[in-house]
Amino acid sequence: MTLEILSHQPPGLARGTPLLFVHGGFVGAWCWDEYFLPWFASQGYAAHAVSLRGHGCSPASGPLDLAGIDDYVADVLIAAGRIERPPVLVGHSMGAIVIQRAARRCGARGMVLMGPVPPHGLGSSIISLAALDPPLFLALNAMQLGGASNAPALRKMRDLLFSASLTEPDVRRHLQRLQGESQRALLDLMWPQHLWISASRGLPTLVIGTDSDALCPVASTREAASFHGVSPKIFEGMAHLMMLEPGWRDVADHTLAWLGEQGLDRVE
Repeated sequence: MTLEILSHQPPGLARGTPLLFVHGGFVGAWCWDEYFLPWFASQGYAAHAVSLRGHGCSPASGPLDLAGIDDYVADVLIAAGRIERPPVLVGHSMGAIVIQRAARRCGARGMVLMGPVPPHGLGSSIISLAALDPPLFLALNAMQLGGASNAPALRKMRDLLFSASLTEPDVRRHLQRLQGESQRALLDLMWPQHLWISASRGLPTLVIGTDSDALCPVASTREAASFHGVSPKIFEGMAHLMMLEPGWRDVADHTLAWLGEQGLDRVE
């Protein structure tokens, strides 16, 4: 399968383990290319991001709604196989579940879970969103049906994905790149994930969340961290798409420090 893989190479010899970034639902590899890929390359890491099938510039082999999480795992395995050495996998939201399923199969040296879908799945989060903010829940469903063409739903999605600190020009630019997500993949995420992600236990794992994430709240981050026996890092004032938030550098700095603590800043 032809997959879009965006890559930034360090200016000199790579100093550490390559990084493979995996996006969440409704976006593509472009979300990492804004800040994370060039910044980690400037720090000496070969940084790659894959667009899962039907996202970004990666074609779907059929209707996107037929693609499941297992298909996205297959995409990550393909992308990891094209990288020079086994990578550290960095997954956001839905992508965090995908990389946990893929990690052992591609020999990943570690994982970074950002705003992760929790091990128990998305079911309770969606129910809570519907109860606490019905207009936002309806906008999410409308955006799923209409994609970037549904302007009112896109505007409401701002509250779900971005904080008030993000500038309006940046919000408009990012919102126009959003797309619908596979219905099958979303259904896959509604169910408990423990059986499929249990093999990833024992790998060096960093779990990151934010205190203003309406989709994967702090409780979800803590559950994911507990599953892996680590303590989560919770950032303040950022929303779900933290890699595009004004505070992205704080997340990147913390991740860089963790890579060093795990010895993943050295080429083996």
